[in-house]
Formats: sequence, structure tokens, C-alpha cells
Amino acid sequence: MISRAPGTGSSFGLAAVLTRAGVTALRAVAPGGRGRWERTNHAGRTVALHAGPACAVAAAVAAGRVRPAAGLAVLAAGACGAYDDTAGAGDPRRGFRAHLSALRQGEVTSGAVKLFGISAAGLAAGALLKERALDKVLAGVVIAGTAHLVNLVDVRPGRAAAAVLALGAPGLPRKGPGARCAAAAMGAAAAVLPDDLGEREMLGDTGAHALGAALGAAVAVSRGRAGLAAHAAALVAAAVCGDRVSAAARWAGPRGCAG
Repeated sequence: MISRAPGTGSSFGLAAVLTRAGVTALRAVAPGGRGRWERTNHAGRTVALHAGPACAVAAAVAAGRVRPAAGLAVLAAGACGAYDDTAGAGDPRRGFRAHLSALRQGEVTSGAVKLFGISAAGLAAGALLKERALDKVLAGVVIAGTAHLVNLVDVRPGRAAAAVLALGAPGLPRKGPGARCAAAAMGAAAAVLPDDLGEREMLGDTGAHALGAALGAAVAVSRGRAGLAAHAAALVAAAVCGDRVSAAARWAGPRGCAG
């Protein structure tokens, strides 16, 4: 019997084609006006945000063909990132501690919404992808943690997209559902990398979190408990380190900021 499951090439190609189509459509229509889709990057250049939603939808569709729960996690992570891209524009606070501190004082920041939203989405996807309770939790941590990791490196043009390609490539030879989920993230990232490097488009929180969630889902569906635990520990360590760097940047002021 011939398997009808999509291969890695199919997932990569579908995500790439859908991403380019999405970017083209958003550029042409620009819902809400072009100003809504423009941001100023670290170098003071005006960069468009079309790539983020285009990547999120494309990766969700391609990963969802492999595992519907993976597609839902990607969409949810992208939606939370989109909320932060819009509601959090201009907010200088960075890192978990800054947003949690504001929450303790009664202020619900867009970063806090993103933090809890993506965490909840990761845990929900992990519950659907795994059978045992501990594995469900570990898978959720990996999905949410990888989404955060990709966003953490998105401080210069092309870094997040390049990170997705680099992180996803080692899993491709496995040729299982995990490889196909990784290929979905990689196809979307490859499709926007030239525009990202050329400072014409940026992933924003929308694209970075969505592509990270797709990579996290790839790990979740392809690893057993030991692998999940190792990935989860590494991601938690990276998050703690990143939060300290963010805190140092806030104290240092504009000169200490990476992005």
C-alpha cells in the first residue's frame, strides 16, 4: 500500500509557495492601510510586516497536513505574536520579568498576553500530540519554548529565518512527521529570507513565534521522553539567559539594545 502522507519536499514547497502568495497579496491589499504594515527597524529603515502573517498561515497549513495539532499551535503562536506586533508597538519592555512585573502591578501588557497565550497553545498541542501526562507537558514546553527561542534571535535582518533553516535541517533525514513539520517551517522561512536580509520585510513576532512553534512541534512529534526532556531543559536555560540579556539591555539604555 502506497502512503499518501506528504513528504518533506511537499511540505517545504507548499509552505514556500503559500508564503510568497501571502506576501504578494498583503502587499497589494494592505488591510487597514499601508501604515499599519510598516515598522522602523534597528537601522532606521522602514520595513514591512507582510512576511509575518504570510509565514504563519503557510506554516500552519503545511504543518497541519502532517499533524492538525501542530497547525493549530502554529496559528495560535502567530496570532499571539500578531497581537504583540500591533498592541505592543512602542512598548520598551522586554523579557518575561518585565511583563510579569507589570502584571503584578495590575497592568496586562501585550507581552504577558503573548507569554500566556503561546504557553497555553503549546500545552494544548502537546496534550494532543502525546499520550502520557509527562510527555504532554514536556511537548508543550518544547513547542512554546522553541517559539520563544526563534523570536529571541530575531534582532537583526534575516537572523530568525536563518535560525529556522539551521535548526530544522538536522531533522530532515529522519523523514518522519517531525521532518515534515520542520520542512513546513523551513519552506516559509526560505521564502522570505531574501526580503528579510534586504530589509524589505520582517517576520515580527507573528512570523518568528509561528515558525518557532512549527519547529517545536517537529521535535514534539519525533522525540521520546528523554529527547523532549533534553530539549525542554535547553530551551528553559536559553529563555533564562535571554531574559537576563533583555534586563541588561533595559538598564544600559538604547546603546545596550540589540534590536
